[in-house]
Amino acid sequence: MMETVTVIGAGLAGSECAWQLARRGVHVRLVEMKPLKYTPAHKSEYFAELVCSNSLRGDVLTNAVGLLKEELRQLGSLIMESAEANRVAAGGALAVDREGFARYITEKLENEPNIEIVREEAREIPSGEVVIATGPLTSDAMAERIKELCPEFDLHFYDAVAPIVSIESVDMASAYRASRYGKGTADYVNCPMTKEEYEAFVTELRTAKEAPVHGFDDGAVFEGCMPVEVMARRGEDTLRYGPMKPVGLVNPATGAEDYAVVQLRQDNAEGTLYNLVGFQTHLTWGEQKRVFSMIPALKNADFVRYGVMHRNTYLDSPRLLDRFYRLRSEPRISFAGQMTGVEGYVESAASGLLVGIETAARVLGLGSVEFPAETAVGALALYVSGGSVGDFQPMNINFGIITRLGYRVKGKRNKNAEISRRSLGVIAELKEKKEVLSL
Repeated sequence: MMETVTVIGAGLAGSECAWQLARRGVHVRLVEMKPLKYTPAHKSEYFAELVCSNSLRGDVLTNAVGLLKEELRQLGSLIMESAEANRVAAGGALAVDREGFARYITEKLENEPNIEIVREEAREIPSGEVVIATGPLTSDAMAERIKELCPEFDLHFYDAVAPIVSIESVDMASAYRASRYGKGTADYVNCPMTKEEYEAFVTELRTAKEAPVHGFDDGAVFEGCMPVEVMARRGEDTLRYGPMKPVGLVNPATGAEDYAVVQLRQDNAEGTLYNLVGFQTHLTWGEQKRVFSMIPALKNADFVRYGVMHRNTYLDSPRLLDRFYRLRSEPRISFAGQMTGVEGYVESAASGLLVGIETAARVLGLGSVEFPAETAVGALALYVSGGSVGDFQPMNINFGIITRLGYRVKGKRNKNAEISRRSLGVIAELKEKKEVLSL
């Protein structure tokens, strides 16, 4: 008799995971606490509930999330099947009718013979194969169970994340590499500003439009990690004595300290992504692009992740999870979705798909599928399980974490298209070679 796999949580990750298991003949016990209990983010009793209609973002292969979605389509994703069935016009983005999208997925799972749906709050982690996909607003009871699993690691609660740019988009003619006071190696990219540039920047920062705080916390969200725009409003020189202080940095072009400096710090192991040090922010994404592009070295910067402020719960995944999102200390337990540190609905679905395929392979006695970093699905899993450096922070899919091409392609769009072509070729080869992908 085949072992039952318990999937806790029926958001995008849990729903995708359950579907991938069930379509391979594995019996699934899908536990979802709605409608008995809701988080502050949820209003509908349907599974895979979205917050807004355009949540699935860009849909072209020159965009990393567009590549990820195409990989999911090629791998039989239920999330993508529902998105196509409920698509609404949105130019180059994949927007959906939210209720239709969630209802489609719910009905598919409810009508799948291999899935038993249990409407209750999971307060314990059962024996056997388990996938925890409870999301960033997981219930207090389940959060406590997870903490007990990983007593030496706290669940991370973060209030702010700084933007990240691709290093190739930084104007290095306007920047220089150095560490403060010349200590150690030149690990930082320093983006200097003159007095006039700094004053104009602070003026715009003070009045830029802010976004609502996500996570439904009160104003205390700001106390532990002050946004740069709040610092700017506290005084003309507050930033110059904070994250933009020039002290200990000598510009090689002038032999002197600059008036103000924004530092960029390496964010991934490959050195393709850099974050703006100390630039946690509450601004809307459009305002971040507008105002932060006033920094001369970032005038043409490609922001692969904008800063966000909200309360969230996620694992220290590089230390806790392997490339299949399994708990290293207890591999029968896997995690999927935003709790792993993937950021975004499509990324959550991708993690659920990979976990579903891997768990099915293990239950059925088939070989694992090691999606490589040449694929978006694989690159995301590898980043989450160990590709970051320093303090781990959630990440959207982006071309910076996918293995670079070994040859030059002129033009960013052409290069991205070539990366996508290569990635989809790898997916096609895996489907031919791996038995679990053909089921």
